Amino acid sequence: MTSLQRKASVENFKPKTSHLTRSSFWHIWMLCLLLLSITANAQEQRADSAIVSYLESEYRVRFSDNNSIVLFKNGQEKFDDLFTAVRQAKSTIHLEYFNFRNDSISALLFDLLAERVKAGVKVRALFDGFGNSSNNRPLKKHHIDTLRQRGIEIYEYDKLRFPWINHALYRDHRKIVVIDGVVAYTGGMNVADYYIIGKPEFGDWRDIHARVEGDAVAELQKAFLDFWNEVTNQDVKGPELYPGYRTSNGLFTGLKTDTTATKYRKHVGFVDRVPNETPDIIRNTFVNCIENARHSIYIINPYFTLNKAIKRALKKALKRGVKVHIMISDKSDIPITPRIVDHQAHRLMKRGADVYVYTGGFHHSKIMMIDEQVSFIGSANLNSRSLRYDYECNLLIDDSCTTKELLHIFNVDAQTRCYKLTPETWKKKSKWHRFQSWFFQILTPFV
Repeated sequence: MTSLQRKASVENFKPKTSHLTRSSFWHIWMLCLLLLSITANAQEQRADSAIVSYLESEYRVRFSDNNSIVLFKNGQEKFDDLFTAVRQAKSTIHLEYFNFRNDSISALLFDLLAERVKAGVKVRALFDGFGNSSNNRPLKKHHIDTLRQRGIEIYEYDKLRFPWINHALYRDHRKIVVIDGVVAYTGGMNVADYYIIGKPEFGDWRDIHARVEGDAVAELQKAFLDFWNEVTNQDVKGPELYPGYRTSNGLFTGLKTDTTATKYRKHVGFVDRVPNETPDIIRNTFVNCIENARHSIYIINPYFTLNKAIKRALKKALKRGVKVHIMISDKSDIPITPRIVDHQAHRLMKRGADVYVYTGGFHHSKIMMIDEQVSFIGSANLNSRSLRYDYECNLLIDDSCTTKELLHIFNVDAQTRCYKLTPETWKKKSKWHRFQSWFFQILTPFV
């Protein structure tokens, strides 16, 4: 073969080889993109599914996927909805609160409950002895006697007695209302008028509560009845208390509706801390949520004093690139707490967290949102008492619609009623303020 023939042969072959290379490269590139997409989707799914799997396997938390969640972002919304439901109760009303403050809102509630008793509704109520004694308008013996005379069964859990110190731990901090076994309420609010009118010392009282419908209601009902039977030595049970999956439609009118796309399709688990049975469940759920976060963590908590496990989890999340957003209150109902919270928030801010300081009153909400998909809301604070001692209950909600509703509340408050904690705003605080923030850390295990 001559050199001219060899040149022609090579030239004839080049286009074919080049064409095959480009085609193969294109297919490989598309395959890589597909694999990356599948991997990314799998990782997105793992964050929420890992949390659910953890609670199911470690604590046997029952999740159901036929629930509806309605959020209330202030006391007026919560009590309007609750009272509307109470007025329409047909069989049972169960209430469990840290305290019923003896004021106008509790008086109205007790009047409504007494009316339902006359209509044949069984009303059972529990409140905590420490919670009652620690508020400035407690229910006294004659109040309780009067309520019982009106047909309301009401009991105090672990009444404070001398020497008092032996009643300091294991308080009932839960907030649960279950009506006819069909609708339930839980969250951060007790029964007091300051949830509506605020307090003179700091203004508005900001809080989050929720109404639940679906199979998750049975879990709240069981938690109440288990505790009721323990406190009263009764044996209240029966299938009539668990009517099964029923919505409020046709049974209650005038309630705020769930307008999200996942109405009655929300995946919800009830996370209940019983000191002698599930002592670590709340703390470990917070830690597990933080450890599984891949993109973002949003937290609002009034007593952001943090134990070592949660603090370590947040630092690791920041280190791996997760965006951490924290909202704390400038003022509190417990005087020393804001200084301890300031110190914890400042240290996380220096590691990259976005910290917003709420100045529109006192933000008593206890919520956390993970990756715009999972939310954890309820009665539990991020302090030693909630995580180590008290009866607490939260909802783990694996639902993007509810989580986005909570994120909207966070973002509106951040933009309109907060200032951002920065090195500059921290330096503007007085030396005495900063010293207190450092010094009061020694009280972290006790607040």
